[in-house]
Amino acid sequence: MQNKHLQHPEDSILTGDLSVLDWFSEKESFISIKMDGAPALVWGTNPANGKWFVGTKSVFNKVKIKINHSHEEIDKNHEGKVARILHAAFDCLPRTNLILQGDFIGYGGSDTYRPNTITYVFPEIISEDIIIAPHTIYDNGDDLRNVSATPLKTKLLSTDRCLFVQPEVSLNPYREDLEDVCKFARQMSTLCEFVNDKKASTIKKAINDCIRNQSTIDENEIAEKTDCDVNLIRLWKLVASIKEDLFSFIDEMDDISCLIGEKWVLHEGYVINNQFGMFKVVDRREFSYANFVISKQW
Repeated sequence: MQNKHLQHPEDSILTGDLSVLDWFSEKESFISIKMDGAPALVWGTNPANGKWFVGTKSVFNKVKIKINHSHEEIDKNHEGKVARILHAAFDCLPRTNLILQGDFIGYGGSDTYRPNTITYVFPEIISEDIIIAPHTIYDNGDDLRNVSATPLKTKLLSTDRCLFVQPEVSLNPYREDLEDVCKFARQMSTLCEFVNDKKASTIKKAINDCIRNQSTIDENEIAEKTDCDVNLIRLWKLVASIKEDLFSFIDEMDDISCLIGEKWVLHEGYVINNQFGMFKVVDRREFSYANFVISKQW
């Protein structure tokens, strides 16, 4: 698959794509923890020239491409905190023939980090120079502009200079309790008038406004505001409730503590991938709200 922005499961149904209703209960699913790092880093061997590189997601740009094969190119393409991080990544990341992506968590020397919205507390002081949370691998391309992205399912080996953080998490494969609700959602979908991508973006913006303002997502108000079928918003709310039920089937197994402000929370969310798609599973009322309103480090 291409390197696309992951959707919330409930958002995917607005255009009539109901594959998520099969995705919820598929037993053969891969789950990983979504860490709240920044910026996103891409590194590895450039298939176009065989050279080692580091960069941000701008390495995938179609026009203004920013691939850094040297410290000089980093200084040419980037500045400020991002340049500093890329210089450290260029020196500290272990060389590989792969193309990988991960989120920058911080520099060594502490046990507490807030790269973005969530504060992470590790069980001990980090001695490595940099901390990266890898999550994606790319292949099947002779150029960075046409490689394909898939979830990273293997553990990367840390080095003296780079700590790779890939927290353990499991998903109970026996989720039959969700199937009946998904069947009802599919029946409910026959009453809905679905929308195109442009209108779906308008609806998602209206919903995010409610989350940002901590107000109730009222289907009648959203439908009137965005000029869409009220049954579509009712279906969205039902699928959102199925996602909330999905959290009870997820078990975190790592020793990294997470906080938003002074409140202890779970990790930002999870990415679940199976034959029916790949979606992010996030508590939007908690994390997405905090992500909207808490000042960032960037």
